[in-house]
Amino acid sequence: MVEILILDFGSQFTQLIARRLRESNIYAEIVPYYEKLETIIAKSPKGIILSGGPASVYEEEAYEPNEGIFKLNIPILGICYGLQYLMKYFGGKVSHADAHEYGKANVHITQKCLLFDGCEDKSIVWMSHSDKITELATGFEAIATTANSPYASIANEAKKIYGVQFHPEVIHSIDGTKYLLNFATKICGAKMDWNMKDFIQNQIIKIKKQVGKNKVLCAVSGGVDSSVVASLLHKALGDQVILIFIDHGLLRSGEREAVEAMFAESLRIKLHVRDASELFLSRLDAISDPEKKRKIIGEAFIEVFEHEAKK
Repeated sequence: MVEILILDFGSQFTQLIARRLRESNIYAEIVPYYEKLETIIAKSPKGIILSGGPASVYEEEAYEPNEGIFKLNIPILGICYGLQYLMKYFGGKVSHADAHEYGKANVHITQKCLLFDGCEDKSIVWMSHSDKITELATGFEAIATTANSPYASIANEAKKIYGVQFHPEVIHSIDGTKYLLNFATKICGAKMDWNMKDFIQNQIIKIKKQVGKNKVLCAVSGGVDSSVVASLLHKALGDQVILIFIDHGLLRSGEREAVEAMFAESLRIKLHVRDASELFLSRLDAISDPEKKRKIIGEAFIEVFEHEAKK
């Protein structure tokens, strides 16, 4: 079961929210902001965090989650964009700030609240926003301020809905992890009994159930993400996994050899290397527009993988 579910609105720090909670043995999972309500319900989270994001809530096509999350009667914490969305949704006002606020700020906790339980009244937090709350929604109150943000943190204790304008997940926010843990444990009642070994074993079981006796074609780049996926798949499925590394002719010097050595010597997993450099480079010849290059490369990758899949 997911203890804390994080709806991702595109912040560069979203992964850090999950990391801070997982480091404290709380299982947190990230899903897109537009995740279907039935999927959210199926995960049975004890609390939801709305991440930050680069957009503005007053834009015509502003990101919005399924409004059904407010009928689940579970605590919600909005961070940066997530806070601003909460204010807009509940009838408050959000406006474009005169100046973009980016960097450290001194936060002053003005109201006792479980979100800040056991924390210093004054601390340093990290700000990164260009919009600001100009009027609180009914039922909410300011519980922390900074010199430039009178609503640095807000709360509706009756609804168990909270928001912070700053980013508690980054290391620059001194007590940030405490704020997240307070939300997860003291407000949501999340358990601190998760560990990575359990996660790996659970994923292996899920993979075996989903794949059955079929084969899986896994594209690897040599980077951390695809290598972890490849290793996990191999633990679950063994030789049912076919790992493909494409040399597209745009690699750094010695990169192909390094990737081959990593899979052969460190991971001890068979890697199929396909030299498609001639195909890629011939199609990119005389092309200077970056967007055209991107599309050409993407299409070539699809073509090569489809060819490999047919084998």
